[in-house]
Amino acid sequence: MSLLPDIGLITVLLASGVRLATPIGFAALGGVLAERGGVYNVGLEGMMLWGAFGAAAGTYLTGSPVVGLVAGILLGAAAGLLLALLCVTLAVNQLVAGIAINLLCAGLTAFLARATFGLAGGGTAVSGFAAFPIPYLSGLPVIGPALFSQDPLAYMLPVLVAAVAFCMYRTQAGLRLRAAGESPRAADSAGVNVTAIRYVSLALSGACAAAGGCHLVLCQVYIFSEGMSAGKGFIALAAIILGRWHPVGAVVAALFFGLCDALQLQLQFSNPLVPYQIFLILPFAASLVALVWFNGGTRQPAATGKVFDRESR
Repeated sequence: MSLLPDIGLITVLLASGVRLATPIGFAALGGVLAERGGVYNVGLEGMMLWGAFGAAAGTYLTGSPVVGLVAGILLGAAAGLLLALLCVTLAVNQLVAGIAINLLCAGLTAFLARATFGLAGGGTAVSGFAAFPIPYLSGLPVIGPALFSQDPLAYMLPVLVAAVAFCMYRTQAGLRLRAAGESPRAADSAGVNVTAIRYVSLALSGACAAAGGCHLVLCQVYIFSEGMSAGKGFIALAAIILGRWHPVGAVVAALFFGLCDALQLQLQFSNPLVPYQIFLILPFAASLVALVWFNGGTRQPAATGKVFDRESR
């Protein structure tokens, strides 16, 4: 009987970890797409926030969370295209451009939230997607509530990961994407339009990151607030490296960080006399330790971060 509370705690931690890992997983998947194509997407944090605002505004104005989800994803894709314009066409430093995207999205969402919701920082509750337990499977001990009692977007993530992994490593389009990130000069010589590949990869990257922001609004808190991405986009960058720029690896790393986030929440509730700020650093500290511990032997795509100019030889 003494094991029952422990099993219950493990079940709660796993279920919370999966839910908290989902937005990080979407953003990490988007980052993999961008970096495999040869562009750093440091703007994942801002794109998540932009998607969260789009989801909240779309749902608030229409009453439909489906419309909100589509609006958020489209805004994220637009932010990805803006980053592509800066990095691919205008050859702006990719790290600087990503930081600019983060600042732009933070400022725009703060302004537009006040204009849309009429409250400082946003504050109007919106409808969203409820948890959808899968019959029979949700009743399994421990893993049932963790894996099969989630919201629709959480179910969508592994399907999307499998689709991206298949396309990236089993299709001609995926080969072209990886070639653009490894050796754009050779890809261009083989007739691949590297510029188009990078534009598409960044649009998809922004859409995926925005889907993570949509999950925050439509499946977790049902409200938009300024800065609600709260560093999850930066944790996604760590997940990309920890996952060795592979779609599955990045999302598994995101799950690890989600579990760390769930653990720090549990520690806050269990230790009310301890300042909660101490526990808040746990996911970020875990990302730092994991990167140092597991970073050996990792190699990013060779051309990531480098400007490609067809005219230069």
